[in-house]
Amino acid sequence: MVLMRVMLSLSLCVLLTSGGSGCGPGRGYGKRRHPKKLTPLALKQFIPNVAEKTLGASGKYDGKISRNSDRFKDLTPNYNPDIIFKDEENTNADRLMTQRCKDKLNSLAISVMNQWPGVKLRVTEGWDEDGHHSEESLHYEGRAVDITTSDRDKSKYGMLSRLAVEAGFDWVYYESKAHIHCSVKAENSVAAKSGGCFPGSSTVTLADGTTKPLKELQLGDKVLAADQKGNLVLSDFLMFMDQDQQVVREFHVLETEEPRCRLKLTPAHLVFVQNNNDSSDNRAVFASNVKLGQQLLVVQNHWSDQLISARVIRIHVERYIGSYAPVTSHGTIVVDRVLASCYAVVEDHDLAHWVFVPVRLWRSFLSLVGMVKELSSVHQRDGVHWYPELLYHVGRWVLDSSSFHPQS
Repeated sequence: MVLMRVMLSLSLCVLLTSGGSGCGPGRGYGKRRHPKKLTPLALKQFIPNVAEKTLGASGKYDGKISRNSDRFKDLTPNYNPDIIFKDEENTNADRLMTQRCKDKLNSLAISVMNQWPGVKLRVTEGWDEDGHHSEESLHYEGRAVDITTSDRDKSKYGMLSRLAVEAGFDWVYYESKAHIHCSVKAENSVAAKSGGCFPGSSTVTLADGTTKPLKELQLGDKVLAADQKGNLVLSDFLMFMDQDQQVVREFHVLETEEPRCRLKLTPAHLVFVQNNNDSSDNRAVFASNVKLGQQLLVVQNHWSDQLISARVIRIHVERYIGSYAPVTSHGTIVVDRVLASCYAVVEDHDLAHWVFVPVRLWRSFLSLVGMVKELSSVHQRDGVHWYPELLYHVGRWVLDSSSFHPQS
């Protein structure tokens, strides 16, 4: 049951956003990695290393939510039996939170039980309606929780902080010896709703070596991508997981030296980087975590037959109209001559690719019966594609109905 919860939680993260993540081409690509060693946070350390209410963390304060406000309906109760809620006020206020906060907290509860058998996650503070926190605290919006372990063993709190980071909280602060503070982005924030996208004006390379704007992709197109060994291949375009022609969005711009490339993508989208010219050390990282001096995998020109490394020399933010999240049969895509993943937010390419097996099978069937050309004239509407939308609701129902029953 615990394993099933983990898989469902990860699947929901993949589908709630623009997808999952990718493992970089090169040695071990597509294979399950050994569990990474987790390093506890130090007292007063926070991740990411920016202020809580900034774009790179949980975002700006949107205003206090009271029981009488219209936004109160955005809060949802958490009755997970694997979490202990202190609830000093005896009003169940600590159980109320945004759906994003609830998802991350439930995921963390599983990690705690796996890390320390017999120990549960404990919430000491959740939504605050009484003004007990500082001005503009995210507790007033149900976007923050203060946590400990059920045994209140302070020696565990450093690792608990790390587990919260791994669970996907947007900001984690080992605030004091008494508790850890965690918070999430607003439900309507770009990063929370759409983790991985490119501008529609970005270009992709077609089978004949020509390019076209990403927003013009349609069924039947084959685009340049990479296989599990890091070889350039032509991959079938399957769909846009999400698209919005009118939205104005901020994108990270990663610029490389020769060959000069400018990749534009949202902060939580995954891109492949290489360290120290080691071709076996290719890995997928969030665009927001790419550092100057790291190397992206690029093509020399649109007719190249291999990937080469190019050092990142500038990183900045630009605004563009239109946002698109393409999915290919290989789960990778070359955009603006730079190799990127089709996935975002969750760092598990195997899971993301597994979730979309039916899409790839359906595309293979259409090719077999010769219907791809006919369907290519049908344009996908703006918004989230029906398939990830359906899987999200099915997964949400399974998770809520089978695991988390209200307590009296």
